[in-house]
Amino acid sequence: MRLEDLDLRELLQADPNGGILRLAGQRALVLDAVAFGLLRKELVGLLGWAAARDLLLRFGHAQGWRTAEGLRDEIPWESDADWRRAGGTLHALQGMVRVEPMVPAPEPEAFAHALWRDSYEAEQHLLHLGRASEPVCWTLAGFATGYLSRVNGREILCREETCVGMGHDACRVVGRPRDEWERLLPGVEPAAPYAGGPLRDPLAGVAEDLRGAISPPPVVRRVRSAGPEVPGGIVARSEAMRRTLDMVRRLAPVDTTVLVTGESGVGKERVARLLHLGSPRAARALVAVNCSAIPEPLVEAELFGHARGAFTGASSDRPGLFEEASGGTLFLDEVGELPLAAQPKLLRALEEHQVRRVGEGRARPVDVRLVAATHRDLEAEVAAGRFRRDLLYRLKVVEVAIPPLRERREDVLPLARAALASAAARLGRSLDGLTPRAADQLARYRWPGNVRELWNAMERAAVLAEGSRVDLPDLPEEVRDALPDPAGAASRSLERVEREHVLAALRRNQGHRARTARQLGIGEATLYRMLRAWRSRT
Repeated sequence: MRLEDLDLRELLQADPNGGILRLAGQRALVLDAVAFGLLRKELVGLLGWAAARDLLLRFGHAQGWRTAEGLRDEIPWESDADWRRAGGTLHALQGMVRVEPMVPAPEPEAFAHALWRDSYEAEQHLLHLGRASEPVCWTLAGFATGYLSRVNGREILCREETCVGMGHDACRVVGRPRDEWERLLPGVEPAAPYAGGPLRDPLAGVAEDLRGAISPPPVVRRVRSAGPEVPGGIVARSEAMRRTLDMVRRLAPVDTTVLVTGESGVGKERVARLLHLGSPRAARALVAVNCSAIPEPLVEAELFGHARGAFTGASSDRPGLFEEASGGTLFLDEVGELPLAAQPKLLRALEEHQVRRVGEGRARPVDVRLVAATHRDLEAEVAAGRFRRDLLYRLKVVEVAIPPLRERREDVLPLARAALASAAARLGRSLDGLTPRAADQLARYRWPGNVRELWNAMERAAVLAEGSRVDLPDLPEEVRDALPDPAGAASRSLERVEREHVLAALRRNQGHRARTARQLGIGEATLYRMLRAWRSRT
């Protein structure tokens, strides 16, 4: 999983009846900021400034270190870079501070450089102890040091250069390896006073106690809803879909014919509705019809209407879809399925803005905006003699191409969460989102049925889920069995691709190593050796 795919609301799991609360793989507590500020005041009074500072630095260091391990164990990251960047996200979620990376950095050679906004520590220090002569965000600096040191496998010490607690406008933090601090600040112990160094003698045992705390249990946060990001129920985080929707936004107010193209299930009707909702016709009807669902002998009567007695069963006059949509929008889905005989009549209606009912001698004016959609290659249909070229030109005044879901990977998890929330509400289920392994598997599947397949999969998961979150066994078999996408292998090392492939096969077999080895065509001892080697490197 990538950091962009992570939903912050799924990182917290809470029992609605109270009790255990877990965040990023660890049991968490909700503490009042003022109470924590009073504790700081008492520590400074009891232990002195230096010892209180070092204690809170070490507390933050332990918290950052454990958070890094919890995120590593709980989330199947696509890259270590995403794991490294997730620390600031968690820090913000906990309500401690907002992290703003500084780009470009004032000190480009620094390992990390960021602004901290709304620091709870600076706020509480000012409230209880007044303005300080040195930086006071001790637990925050400790957290950043612990997290970065764990994810980078070496000591990265974070030091505040400016601090709101000193009267500055913002807290600015710089992170460097210890040896760089020693070079920049000769004669000064780089781990003190801001970087989470050793505790003073009276507190020397506390650090070891914190380091030896229990390993983190699994966790995520409950998600009750995941609403659409744009009107019309369309999720668009991917650049490809954002470009498509930008085109739709520009086209909507202009009263021109639009051809929407894309594979089955990508959401062509949703785009048509968005075009209608953004147009001056939004107050009138949007009439939608799937051309492939109309029996060939009735196509003309359905589109243009019929007079009484025009054919057997025509017992009364009946307006067609063009008349029903007059003043609004007519959406012809799967227009490529229209019979060849009906195509010139559709062309004439579009060009003359009038229709003639079957069995009637007079023409009726209609004021309709036409939006058509197809999953077919209409140029190929023209070449094959199944579609009129002049009609294609009339329909394709502007084409909106919707990319398939496999090319919009950033949209998969937001769409899945929206679909799950919708299905859970409709079915009366109380579900709190996705487990990380379920989310990872959803992201790696190629979705040949596109958004429609994804929504069906999430409805199935909403029905089958036994816990509070949708887990891997709740997903359809083809999704559970999806292996890493080879298209992304070029950017990863051969060892990483091999590891992902083996671990995916192991998950598919519910951890059964002998069966996994047989499927991979390797010996069981080889599989054990590979797993042991990978485990030793983490």
